[in-house]
Amino acid sequence: MGLDVSMTTSIAPAADLSVLTGLTEITRFAGVGTAVSDTSYSQSELLEILDIKDPKIRSVFLNSAIDRRFLTLPPEGPGGVRVPEPQGDLLDKHKKIAVDMGCRAIEACLKSAGSSLEDLRHLCCVTSTGFLTPGLSALIIRELGIDPHCSRSDIVGMGCNAGLNALNVVAGWSAAHPGELGVVLCTEACSAAYALDGTMRTAVVNSLFGEGAAALAVTSGDGRVPGPRVLKFASYIITDAIDAMRYDWDRQQDRFSFFLDPQIPYVVGAHAEIVVDRLLSGTGLRRSDISQWLVHSGGKKVIDAVVVNLGLSRHDARHTTGVLRDYGNLSSGSFLFSYERLAEEDVARPGDYGVLMTMGPGSSIETALIQW
Repeated sequence: MGLDVSMTTSIAPAADLSVLTGLTEITRFAGVGTAVSDTSYSQSELLEILDIKDPKIRSVFLNSAIDRRFLTLPPEGPGGVRVPEPQGDLLDKHKKIAVDMGCRAIEACLKSAGSSLEDLRHLCCVTSTGFLTPGLSALIIRELGIDPHCSRSDIVGMGCNAGLNALNVVAGWSAAHPGELGVVLCTEACSAAYALDGTMRTAVVNSLFGEGAAALAVTSGDGRVPGPRVLKFASYIITDAIDAMRYDWDRQQDRFSFFLDPQIPYVVGAHAEIVVDRLLSGTGLRRSDISQWLVHSGGKKVIDAVVVNLGLSRHDARHTTGVLRDYGNLSSGSFLFSYERLAEEDVARPGDYGVLMTMGPGSSIETALIQW
């Protein structure tokens, strides 16, 4: 894979924000909440339930650095064997689980922010595990009885990096609507994107992803909000690796199927420092000035590659590895599960800087700079 890339940046650091954007309001995190589906399984339990005997595939599950994941498994067929679900049933599963988890995550998030459903003015929903029209935002507004005048947006199919794409969108909305509350919701029913065909391609996916939803409340124009403020975003797309992560139609199985190239951890790791340096460019900050790192829990090898290439410590990646251990790869919402743990830890101090990083299809790396 070569080095053909394109990069974008948006929203300047606080000192230059009004000059570059014409906006004077800074978006802050106001609250965070998470939710998962009903049932969790250890990797060993999944191997037995799915009747996986191939030693190579068993090794993928058992060496994943994952202890448990929340999943909604397909029903049992004759002899107790799990039956692969047709695409229509998977879409129904996605709708049911994503809406349920999403609603609970929003309610937890608003409680964390000291707000209510009546305060919500913009809802941005992120998902890559199913396709719906109308989108999740409309379904959740109806389900929760949110004011139908609430503006909304849906980001579908961008993959694990999409949570920061959504935050970028809502940060811009928030800066233009000071004093109003916006919510980013990432809700991924990963069981609705699974295939059961016994191949190594699907085994890698099936060993990794878990279900979960995470919501982040943001607002601007209120300096009393204790959460960190959003200073800057930087994006990076590795165009030579555009097919290395994909969710496309499998004609043999007559359904969608996810693919992860084995080289992805090394490709992402090799480019991580380029986009982080771009993020910090013009701020006067160095990587050593960053106190908190919240990196997408993309998998053991992905985390290791990012840690090595950015010169991070295991302590820096503690929330990333902890979320992977307890939930698996939660796709777009993983970094918000990590942020929730950091917020509960209460170690960030006023003036501390943090970097958020997500990775996904494209192959894309998204970053954001925040400050408490």
